[in-house]
Amino acid sequence: MTATAPPQTDELQAAYRAAFTDWLACAAAGAGERAARAVRASGEDLLADVAFAGTAGHVLDFDDTFSDGVAHVSAATAPAALVVAAARGRSLQAALEAYAEGYEAMARVAAAGHPTLYDAGWHPTAVCGPVGAAVAAAVLLDLSPAQRETALAIAVLRAGGTRGAFGSDSKAIQVGLGAAAGVQGALLARAGAVVDESAIHGPLGFSAVVGARWPQGGVGVRRPEDEEGGDRTATDDERGPAITRNWIKLHPSCLGTHSPIDAADAVRAAGAAPGAAEPVEVAVHPLARQAAHLDLVDDGLAAKFSIPYCVAFTLQRGAPGREAFAAIDHDVRERSRTVTVTVDRALPEFGAVLSSGGRELGRIECPRGAPGRPVTAAELDAKVRALAGDRLDGVLADPEAPAARALAAAGLSRAAAG
Repeated sequence: MTATAPPQTDELQAAYRAAFTDWLACAAAGAGERAARAVRASGEDLLADVAFAGTAGHVLDFDDTFSDGVAHVSAATAPAALVVAAARGRSLQAALEAYAEGYEAMARVAAAGHPTLYDAGWHPTAVCGPVGAAVAAAVLLDLSPAQRETALAIAVLRAGGTRGAFGSDSKAIQVGLGAAAGVQGALLARAGAVVDESAIHGPLGFSAVVGARWPQGGVGVRRPEDEEGGDRTATDDERGPAITRNWIKLHPSCLGTHSPIDAADAVRAAGAAPGAAEPVEVAVHPLARQAAHLDLVDDGLAAKFSIPYCVAFTLQRGAPGREAFAAIDHDVRERSRTVTVTVDRALPEFGAVLSSGGRELGRIECPRGAPGRPVTAAELDAKVRALAGDRLDGVLADPEAPAARALAAAGLSRAAAG
């Protein structure tokens, strides 16, 4: 397995720690959600623990996102690293190092497969998640190079998940199951399983079946042809580590709704919001529309994927917080009928233009939280506290502390659940 995590400079350590903290807070808040509770009730072994933590961290759709591959990379790699580290009595630092390794591996696969995976209807987080989880677990299980290659091949055989799950419990569940699949691949490799690399590169391997290119240089099996040229991936060295292009969300909804929310919030703050009966048009890039593809919705989870609902809510109530999606606001739902979504390829992938009556009201090229407008330390602290209260205060301060302590503080251990 080729190395995937870059040298740990202070700046990179801070970036990984920020993303990990963000995921942990999302998981702490999501542990009590319906999907997470169901996964928790489904089993009591290590794999069930990973699936539970993975589901809890993604169910609010508030966790960080790597937009180069439209994948929530921490959603699969962080639970694998933290749960396995805790089970093996390892330190928080060991978990963070494994997480960084898994993060870069998964990001490479997601970026190499973009936009093919998304356009075909795959859910990149669920498809690529087993790879990142397998790499993170392999580090913590001290697998040999050959065992790591087997773990990766088994993880690829378990890859799956579709965008049809968006707006339902199954979106988070398929991410949690993907994380568990990656860990299981590492456990099977440690137990002696052997899988040929054709599972990835053969005529019926990953690329051939899902239609997405495997990253140049690979994340496990480095083949001579990978070194001979070809298209470069979005995570190649000249662009730096993938973590530097990570996106910390400031709205608990689909990434495709963020610029529309920011635009509507700016219009409302300026006192220029259209009347409740006036039509509103939101133009977005086709990719954002693919992600946020729902319009008139009937429950709060689906509302996270509805640009009309999110824009109507923001114009009427202000930018939505977590509580905004606990249930449908029927007044907002009715107002969302006046919001029309169009696509414009000239816009940035996650930009938006808000108009009414043929007049442009607001334009967002890059929403808050994106790499171009990164969150501040104060914004991240406020988000963590809003999600987890004071439960995570100081939890990540001591890298030599047991990983199990962070797992319990977030309410993700079986003891905490009991």
